[in-house]
Amino acid sequence: MKESVTIEKILNNNVVIAEHPTYHEVVLIGKGLGFNRKHGDKVDLDHADKTFLLKNEQEKEQYVNLLPYVEEDFLDFMNDILVHIEKRMGISLNEHIHVALTDHLAFAINRAQNGMQFSNPFLIEIESLYSKEYQIAHEVVAMVKERMDIDFPEGELGFIALHIHSAVTDKSLRDINRHNQLISKLIAIIEDNIDVKITKQSINYHRLVQHLHRVIDRIYLEEQGMEELKLGEMLKNEYPVCYNLAWKLIKVMQRQLNKQVDEAEAIYLTIHLQRLTQ
Repeated sequence: MKESVTIEKILNNNVVIAEHPTYHEVVLIGKGLGFNRKHGDKVDLDHADKTFLLKNEQEKEQYVNLLPYVEEDFLDFMNDILVHIEKRMGISLNEHIHVALTDHLAFAINRAQNGMQFSNPFLIEIESLYSKEYQIAHEVVAMVKERMDIDFPEGELGFIALHIHSAVTDKSLRDINRHNQLISKLIAIIEDNIDVKITKQSINYHRLVQHLHRVIDRIYLEEQGMEELKLGEMLKNEYPVCYNLAWKLIKVMQRQLNKQVDEAEAIYLTIHLQRLTQ
């Protein structure tokens, strides 16, 4: 049986406010959804190629407030972009991407049209951590180029990838950025303590960044590592500098994330750090 909603207000050809049997008042976004319709009309949720449903009260309000500042043609284009992202990621997107990415791309286009350039200091880390999202960001940039003949600076790839990652993991951009900054801080501590300059293009750098990222994820999930006490003792005796540095990094993470870190992480970090010294 098809699920339908009742139109309360038509905001434009692609966006309507409707009464939903479960979520009450919702915002529906879909190509041609509001065209030739009026208050009280019933609309099937699968009417458009893809209909996005904004049911979170805060997201709904932010999106409606954003509409007057964005051209209708661009909203139609955003619908194509979000359908593409969802299809390529193979997973439903968190609804906050409608506000966040629409807002971001609208301003990014404005910046590009005015010749404003900027860099993204975490570009290499983002590409390493979120390779699929980064590839799809490339595709989004290509869509913008084809549709609007606008060239984005390279830094935009990182920001778009972060928005995509945020929408498929339910992490806020604030948390993602905070974790990337923490990883940069940890790498600076490593370089200072073992007197090595880590080349950002090297495989060891990518492995280290991905490992630190996984450590942070495990800390939040409160996963326990294996208690490999014998291995820990061996590494402590064999590689004391790297082992002590591993604990220094763990203490920084504990302070910054305000969470306990499992002792087994010292083992894995020591192995990664020892790789860097070779």
